Amino acid sequence: MKNEIKVFDDKKVRTIWDAGKEKWYLAIVDVIAALTNSPNPQVYWRVMKKRLKDEGNETVTNCNGLKMPAPDGKMRMTDVADTEQLFRLIQSIPSPKAEPFKLWLAKVAAERLDEMQDPELSIDRALEQYMNLGYTENWINQRLKSIEIRKELTDEWKKRGLKEGIQFATLTDIITKAWSDKTTKEYKILKGLKKENLRDNMTNTELILNMLAEASTKDISAAVEPKNFQESKKVAKQGGNVAKVALKELEAKTGKKVVSALNAKKTLPPKN
Repeated sequence: MKNEIKVFDDKKVRTIWDAGKEKWYLAIVDVIAALTNSPNPQVYWRVMKKRLKDEGNETVTNCNGLKMPAPDGKMRMTDVADTEQLFRLIQSIPSPKAEPFKLWLAKVAAERLDEMQDPELSIDRALEQYMNLGYTENWINQRLKSIEIRKELTDEWKKRGLKEGIQFATLTDIITKAWSDKTTKEYKILKGLKKENLRDNMTNTELILNMLAEASTKDISAAVEPKNFQESKKVAKQGGNVAKVALKELEAKTGKKVVSALNAKKTLPPKN
């Protein structure tokens, strides 16, 4: 399952894609927050759920609980519903936004299947999502390029027989440590992040150097063809060191530290 954030009318809606069932599941309290002016969507849902259960509503009975990222960054059990269940629940939520939300929900339901047929659409979705969140066009261009470069690197690792999960995470830490002097965890702590994506909170310059490190690692790996995980670890450090050289030269020219607590989201200009 994959957690994603969708945006409806400037409201964030947590979603999970279940590849096995080929279904989207959405956090019900987020849907309520998007549709109503309730100061406490959790209470609104609790009261609504009890009323519908008392009425014998099967939709509520069949709703699942899945772990989703909470505001404090921790993964917590959250009531979710698939798109078909949400269409039914929305009928019990008086809101002028109900019809626009139904159209948005239908679009969400079709997205993943569309992307399976045309992978380029996933980049278009990401572009739209980052724009909705208020990122600058320049930053978005860098971020989308970083996604492409990361994919090329992980494809190279798979070609060398490396495994997703612990091996990918270890190599990523080596690359990050080599150029930034920080592991991924240390970098996230510096920026005040918990479960958030580190790259989504990097500045333009940080993103560029991270891309250089990962692209260099991929190119070196393709050239030397490491035979095992241990050899790939050496390659990861070499790739990170390429970006380290660029970082040191830039800092010498500007007199400013590149790796900082600056958070791309927090430095966005306010929306009009």
